[in-house]
Amino acid sequence: MKLPESNNPDGGRGHAPPREEIESILNATHGNAFSVLGIQDTGTAHVARCFLPGAESVEAFDLKGSPIGKLDRIDDSGFFSGPVSVEGFVPIRFHAKRGGDEWDVTDPYSFWPVLGPMDDYFVREGSHLRLFDKLGARPITHQGVDGFHFAVWAPNARRVSVVGDFNGWDGRRHMMRFRTDSGVWEIFAPDVKPGSAYKFEIIGADGTLLPLKADPFARRSELRPQTASITAKDLEQEWNDEAHREHWSTCDRRREPISIYEVHAGSWQRGDDGSFLSWDELADRLIPYCADMGFTHIEFLPVSEYPYDPSWGYQTTGLYTPTARFGEPEGFARFVNGCHKVGLGVILDWVPAHFPTDQHGLKWFDGTALYEHADPRQGFHPDWNTAIYNFGRTEVASFLLNNALYWGEKFHVDGLRVDAVASMLYLDYSRKHGEWVPNEYGGNENLGAVRFIQETNKAVYGQHPEMMTIAEESTAWPKVSQPVHEGGLGFGFKWNMGFMHDTLSYFAREPIFRKHHHQEITFGLLYAFSENYVLPLSHDEVVHGKGSLIAKMPGDDWQKFANLKAYYAFMWGYPGKKLLFMGQEFAQWSEWSEARGLDWNLLQYQTHEGIRRLVRDLNFTYRAKPALHARDCEPEGFEWVIVDDADNSVFAWQRKAPGEKPVIIVCNLTPVPREGYHVPLPKAGIWREILNTDAEIYGGSGMGNGGRVRADLHDNGSITAGLTLPPLATIMLEPE
Repeated sequence: MKLPESNNPDGGRGHAPPREEIESILNATHGNAFSVLGIQDTGTAHVARCFLPGAESVEAFDLKGSPIGKLDRIDDSGFFSGPVSVEGFVPIRFHAKRGGDEWDVTDPYSFWPVLGPMDDYFVREGSHLRLFDKLGARPITHQGVDGFHFAVWAPNARRVSVVGDFNGWDGRRHMMRFRTDSGVWEIFAPDVKPGSAYKFEIIGADGTLLPLKADPFARRSELRPQTASITAKDLEQEWNDEAHREHWSTCDRRREPISIYEVHAGSWQRGDDGSFLSWDELADRLIPYCADMGFTHIEFLPVSEYPYDPSWGYQTTGLYTPTARFGEPEGFARFVNGCHKVGLGVILDWVPAHFPTDQHGLKWFDGTALYEHADPRQGFHPDWNTAIYNFGRTEVASFLLNNALYWGEKFHVDGLRVDAVASMLYLDYSRKHGEWVPNEYGGNENLGAVRFIQETNKAVYGQHPEMMTIAEESTAWPKVSQPVHEGGLGFGFKWNMGFMHDTLSYFAREPIFRKHHHQEITFGLLYAFSENYVLPLSHDEVVHGKGSLIAKMPGDDWQKFANLKAYYAFMWGYPGKKLLFMGQEFAQWSEWSEARGLDWNLLQYQTHEGIRRLVRDLNFTYRAKPALHARDCEPEGFEWVIVDDADNSVFAWQRKAPGEKPVIIVCNLTPVPREGYHVPLPKAGIWREILNTDAEIYGGSGMGNGGRVRADLHDNGSITAGLTLPPLATIMLEPE
């Protein structure tokens, strides 16, 4: 509809804005719609203005339902303006008519801002520790009206609107208010209900209309392949985990048994029709299984929203959203609560190292490199074809730090395992000379990432002492798991990638060659206490053509199973916390695939069931014997007993803790049984064989020491016991 030629579209009555202002509203290009729409003071009267597409007449009412004025139709597209009898700026409603149709609209432009100057200050400073209660979509009652408050950081945008199924995805209906001090756009959208799909419509700095963006702070999302965010009510969960959280907030985790079961929630088990299990279905199956198996924690591959199934969640677009694949966020909260009631912790893989370049995500969010670097030498990840966060930007670091706190506060998770830390720490990670930009001192350290990691760890341990953080860091960066005030990165633990690499290399060798690679077992003890280590046999070792753990083992089937059992007991006796990826506890033959459930049918076979029983017994032995866990991260908890018998590929060591019975671990890593093999022991008398991986119950040959051995004191002062060492086996002994 062509506007009147006059610059006074209301015919000179003085209540309509200039024609160019109306055009910018109709075209959704106005950067400050609140200066035009809603209630305005013309100096002589208060006028109400609205844009209601399709309306032929509009009357204004106050919230009590009293009429306050009829509006003139200034443009046939649906722009109305007229004087109203109100005292000041108060919320109003419009009653619109078109033919026989009538409808009511509560005016979003007649409400005051929700955020205040202190929010602007803390957002800009990056010190806001409750951003998730300020940004995104939050249900509130504002000036007496229920609705949702939307807020998004887009400092370089010309215009931002929230669009959704509540406004016909029309960017003209809810154009947001810009807060210049923080770069945040906000609007209170009255009468919006939980469960509404929405995105942000953004005009970039150069005037280009960008692809619709999902909410970076969304608390719920649509199921892929749909990508909209969904308005959600505040999380409602009655927690029953006070004792669990109290224990973990007061204990020294380095001296606690920690045995982690790593799980991909989409492929642990599937429904009969191949569908994903919901969180409640997972709770019914996974929680009892892990509790029965003796694990202390479940660690999930990322469960925040992600678009592409084969990324396993490591390319996440919704850091604040539990993925819709397994149901609503409340389901995940119930799952965590169920774990805590039986003493299981829940750890999440967390990915601040990179983000995917999907159009609905954070890439080029407001028409500029907002979350990433503009320079691809800093902002593009060559390994994964993803973007890299600009950790040096205050608001970006704060967005990520708040996310770590969010999972602890809202979902009571027990820890975060931080993925790909090395790629964050090094500016030249996976880059050749000339493909990276040195830091201000000419070095290759990403100083912004170092500060971000330190501040995040300080905030997590300060705000949520019941949580722990674990680094997947594959280099020799010093003090990864040392406190920040001592110059460390502040993580609680670090994955021991060297242990995983060296021991897998050793156990994959034919036993006849192992004597030439003895150091692959012994070398790890030179640095085993330089960090607080977790020993990981993770998903990374059973994908991308690497095969399963059982398939890596040499020899015939009997030797493969014997090797794997000896390896597991070796690992559970080795200093460090334990992590095992799902399916490996029963020796799944096939390589893991995210597209299907595990091969649970294998448990009908004695060899596979034997491995499962062994892992269960290892977990309970590890938890029951303080010598095996109470000094996992301290050198006084370990002492070699036999370290140099390369010819026989025999190792023996002692695990100990103050005031506790010691445990001796002996490994015979050849298929040759050894009778009368003398092992030095710390005290004379009867020693009990508390575990033997060759036992018949585990599918072994049943060779052993009859449950007990005697250690004798010799004339030269030494104490030894003549042991029977089963083939390809590990045994554990403790004094009676």
